Amino acid sequence: MDLRKNTFTRRDFLKLGLAGLGGFSLRPWKSMIAQEIEWPEQTKLGRTLARLDIKLRPSEDSQTLETVYDDEIVIWEKEVIGDPYPMYPTNRRWIQTNRGYLPAPMVQPVRYEPNQAMTELPVTDEGRGTWAEVTVPYVDFVLENSQPISELLKESTRHRFYYSQLYWIDDIRVASDGSVYYRAIEKHGSPGDVFWTPAEAFRPVSPEELAPIHPDAVDKRVVIDLSRQTLSCFEGNSEVHFCRISSGAKYDAYGNPVEHWSTPLGMNHVINRKYISLHMAGGSSASGYELLAVSWTSIFATGGVAIHSTYWHNNYGEPMSHGCVNAAPDDARFVYLWSTPTVPYALGKIEVSGYDLGTKVQVIEA
Repeated sequence: MDLRKNTFTRRDFLKLGLAGLGGFSLRPWKSMIAQEIEWPEQTKLGRTLARLDIKLRPSEDSQTLETVYDDEIVIWEKEVIGDPYPMYPTNRRWIQTNRGYLPAPMVQPVRYEPNQAMTELPVTDEGRGTWAEVTVPYVDFVLENSQPISELLKESTRHRFYYSQLYWIDDIRVASDGSVYYRAIEKHGSPGDVFWTPAEAFRPVSPEELAPIHPDAVDKRVVIDLSRQTLSCFEGNSEVHFCRISSGAKYDAYGNPVEHWSTPLGMNHVINRKYISLHMAGGSSASGYELLAVSWTSIFATGGVAIHSTYWHNNYGEPMSHGCVNAAPDDARFVYLWSTPTVPYALGKIEVSGYDLGTKVQVIEA
């Protein structure tokens, strides 16, 4: 592969995972891909999040054209309104794809935008390294450590990063076949796993991109409406950002009520901890969760309740979380960069003990 070119085929992309890291003693991964297709660049795509039936029309009662499994990539033509999806009966959004219709809540919007690999890492006040964002639907990784430390990785045979996640890149290696790999780590919340992954899947994020939004604005506040499942950012009486969100779920996967998952109401919450990317885990063995690299995390309430990016569902407008406020990546990014306190670039986190420095968050239920 010619690294001077900023394009490569999906076949080439998959071969990166099979080429090995030349000289590294890293265990190989298993590819779960059965099809040899190419993903078009600069085109909106969808990544399926579960086993789904592709329908002839936007209705569960429609004819099934084919059945796909998680991590299937489809061309996202447009979003339409159809019949309610049984799992989420108030959500009528469907995705028209090049192969039929899929329920929108279970399809992550993604793109395929490979990058030219870096040959050198920038130097920051935290040493060599850069934050980088996954810009392809997914990319496989191998572990530097001989055995997984994270319980999530111990239980999974599929080791992948997903579109929109952010990692800290602190080393570069070239394999014997010329393929370039980055060493990626989770700076915050990580149990200790270290990853090697194909460089072309990552876009370096510069300090300029993480500059605060409207830093001189006064009277900033975030209003989260649980009844409407919306989030608004205000500067005084002016609304400067609006989006749909998913707050704490009312029922678990078995249909049992879970009051302790509710997003806490209140008019005096304050953002006092922020992480550009955070390894998250919580809950019990029966209803717990663990997630790699949850990006744009702004914590505003006791117990780690945060506004953060989401890559594991697309069901904004319905309660879905264990108490946090799930938002689409661009929306969570806006809140993170617009709100105070401001996060140092290389450190990628800030934690303040007082309640006077951060942006106020009001959680209401109309």
